[in-house]
Amino acid sequence: MNTMLNLYTRRRIVNAVGLSVSVLAMLFGLFWLCWILLTLLDHGLPALTPVVFAQMTPPPGNSGGLLNAIAGSVMMTVVGTLIGTPIGILAGTYLAEFGQRGWMAPLTRFINDVLLSAPSIVIGLFVYEMYVVRVKHFSGWAGAFALSILVIPVVIRTTENMLRLVPSTLREAAAALGAPQWKVINFVTLRAARAGIITGVMLAVARISGETAPLLFTALNNQFWSSNMSQPMANLPVVIFQFAMSPYDDWQKLAWAGALLITLSVLTLNILARVLFRQSATTH
Repeated sequence: MNTMLNLYTRRRIVNAVGLSVSVLAMLFGLFWLCWILLTLLDHGLPALTPVVFAQMTPPPGNSGGLLNAIAGSVMMTVVGTLIGTPIGILAGTYLAEFGQRGWMAPLTRFINDVLLSAPSIVIGLFVYEMYVVRVKHFSGWAGAFALSILVIPVVIRTTENMLRLVPSTLREAAAALGAPQWKVINFVTLRAARAGIITGVMLAVARISGETAPLLFTALNNQFWSSNMSQPMANLPVVIFQFAMSPYDDWQKLAWAGALLITLSVLTLNILARVLFRQSATTH
């Protein structure tokens, strides 16, 4: 009896210590996160004026906005997403539906894991060497290609995981009705996993929205308005990097405003992704 009580007491103590350490670790992380967000709001909100959305990036010592940088970021993010999403969905579908046998699926998963963990600056250097060096100039297309490579592994992983959550009974029921496999995939499994796949795409967009390193080697920057993807293009991450390092107060204020814009955009996308993922999990 005493042995059981001692064992119970020891487990209670271990559980209390583990729970206390976990709570302290969570509070420690939340403290720094809240500090960063409060600092960003304190410096970014006063600088986030209508001028930011109406004027171009200014020369040193002058006032201006971030219109060309916002437009360039949106264009490259949209193009990168449009390039990477179909590739990611098709590869994820192959892994989930056809990747049970053979050597190609394990190799694809391994390469995808490498891409997921690869630093974004490596992707930027790769696109610089393979594209920018050959065309001999920076461009919005190069930036979009670099961002698309970052989109692909996220979409592949999410698509495969979501398709694996679809019950096999749905596939069997469709096959029993005489539907070929391609129709089962298109009209049953992909539709059932649609919310989860959209969640993965949104998470990928949230990831590439604030990437600076790949764009430094590919799109570079442009002080003026440009919608030509074949030329250097302004973008928020690089503008924030350059303006934050400058000695000019006006540029530093714009850097805070741009940082707040990216943070709010990423936060909104993550919240929407979590809501969609929760609805998908509830449906399943």
